[in-house]
Amino acid sequence: MRKRIVDVVAIVMVAVIAIAVSLWLTPMQSVHAVGQTVRVGAAAPSLSWSGPGEVDVFGQHLDTMIDFPGPIRPRLELTQLELSGALGELVDPTGDDATRRAAQDELQNALVDGWRRYLIVQVLIVVAVSLLLMGAIAGWQRRSGRASITLVLIGVVVAAAANVGAVVSTAFSASDQLRAIGSIEALVGAATVPGEVPKNVPPAKSGTVIVIGDSTAAGIGNPPLANPTPQDTACERTSGSFAVALDRASDWQVANLACSSATIRAGLLGEQERGGSLLPPQLPAALGAAPSALVISVGANDVGWSRMVALCAAFPDCGGKASDAYFKQQLETFTRDYLVLLTRLRSLPNPPTVVINTYYDPLPGNSDCVRDLGITDEKSKILHGWLDAMNTVLKQGADAASFPTATPSFAGHGLCAPDPFVQPIDGNAPLHPTTAGGLAIALADQAALIEAGVR
Repeated sequence: MRKRIVDVVAIVMVAVIAIAVSLWLTPMQSVHAVGQTVRVGAAAPSLSWSGPGEVDVFGQHLDTMIDFPGPIRPRLELTQLELSGALGELVDPTGDDATRRAAQDELQNALVDGWRRYLIVQVLIVVAVSLLLMGAIAGWQRRSGRASITLVLIGVVVAAAANVGAVVSTAFSASDQLRAIGSIEALVGAATVPGEVPKNVPPAKSGTVIVIGDSTAAGIGNPPLANPTPQDTACERTSGSFAVALDRASDWQVANLACSSATIRAGLLGEQERGGSLLPPQLPAALGAAPSALVISVGANDVGWSRMVALCAAFPDCGGKASDAYFKQQLETFTRDYLVLLTRLRSLPNPPTVVINTYYDPLPGNSDCVRDLGITDEKSKILHGWLDAMNTVLKQGADAASFPTATPSFAGHGLCAPDPFVQPIDGNAPLHPTTAGGLAIALADQAALIEAGVR
């Protein structure tokens, strides 16, 4: 009797171990649809019987907006954004319904196929692991040949049956939910962003560069433009912006459409309210001018970077659970919206060269000059961590879309340096680039544009 109890315990333990090991070992399956590459696998097991899956994009692990049944749910990883006609059909709301539906079917079928292939491999690994473990137990117990074979077969059958009941039966029902994913944007649960990108972009004009983005690109806090338009004034564009510096330092004709407070939703892809006026979206306006290149500076407003710096200075628990959770939520929303922006750019039939700017570090080196303002060395490390997280999303997104990045360096010229490239805390636009800082950003953009072949 004791021996049978030991056998039962061993068989149950082998089943649990085999299932756990299989979920760890089973490789994600790559699928290709609408010209894109997506890897499909399983998220970490959950104790709940339904809930969101996981989607990995630009270094972020996001919850899907779709709930899946069972403790084992899909994990989807977007690895590359490729230019393709089918991708354009998915993001074009004015296109042919039948063509768009065909593209959606292609994406959905690929995801379901990848998920099912993952489950088949997972089942085979459960069988292999349980076979090895039960064989080892039978050998350790020094059973006879027939008894060993019987024990091994029982263990393998129990492990396979448990896997079918706990994993496969619920996981296969996730196929219906996967068929609800009808676009790359829906893959990560990105909400619909207002505005449309022109489908027919005119041929690029050689030597023209347009800058779009936020207050960093607008150059706020610096001397005003000589002859500003009403929109220049509303957006606080200045002569100290990196767009002006890039225009002066190169043979390109550079125009600046950036606007203070702009985000992807309200500014680049959607209308933005500034100075009592409703400004048109920057990206369609830029593309309508047929530039040979676009320089994009976005993200700080999307994650509330200025607000995070102020909170960190004001509160002693900067970096605690509450502030970390808030920043993570903002970063996840930005990641989803950034995918929308990149997808729409990659869906253009004749896209210009696109350069994505990452953000400079306003506090490289020591932070002694802001210690009295509440920014301690420890808080400075926390702020650097948040800044690095935002720049990681920007860089990985650009890499996925095959867009070059420009990374300006303010090393030796931070806020506390004798010759800072950022405006002081009591300045017109604290922590924003000075005219010298704008030049440093312009030189980084110039190098990126030349390397990309823009002439």
